[in-house]
Amino acid sequence: MIKRFLILLLIIACTLPGSALAAPPLDLVRQTVNQVLEVLRNPALVGTARRERLSALVRARFDFALMSQWTLGPFWRQADASQKERFITLYSDLLETSYLGKVESYTDEKINFLGEKIDGERAEVETVVATKSADIPLTYRLARQGDDWKVYDVVIEGVSLVRNYRSSFGEIARKDGIDGLLKQLEQKVKAQEADRGRKSG
Repeated sequence: MIKRFLILLLIIACTLPGSALAAPPLDLVRQTVNQVLEVLRNPALVGTARRERLSALVRARFDFALMSQWTLGPFWRQADASQKERFITLYSDLLETSYLGKVESYTDEKINFLGEKIDGERAEVETVVATKSADIPLTYRLARQGDDWKVYDVVIEGVSLVRNYRSSFGEIARKDGIDGLLKQLEQKVKAQEADRGRKSG
């Protein structure tokens, strides 16, 4: 009888929403940030090898598809499947470079994890980058993905990465259409990658 009861509890637990199974957002963000910093502080990792390792860590924790939908807003529904796929690819490259560009300048500073706020399927993790001259707030916004939490926005010094692009992309899409936006985004990504290559080289 007890054995059957335990089995029933296990079945119920496995069918419940991910709230009981998902690791806390704070722990997941701390793990990813610490892994990123370990890579940045590793003198053996330079150039392409370092960028590939950082890219893998960021893409495992960020939900670029969700970020793309929220950034394009109503224009997301107007785009066809190939345009959506292309936008996700370009936008993820842009955001990854923007995020890592900020983080790479904090390699010797201390990251303080202040806490988390969970509201249903959404969460925020507050951190502060403690530098010699100032404390820089950096907030991660996450959405639940089954048993996991994925970052869908990063707020750096009060500026949301997603919101920062939403208005500018909307203006371009209204004026030049989705294809025009993709063309300009591709040019921006190439310019950004070239600039980052010069700095790291």
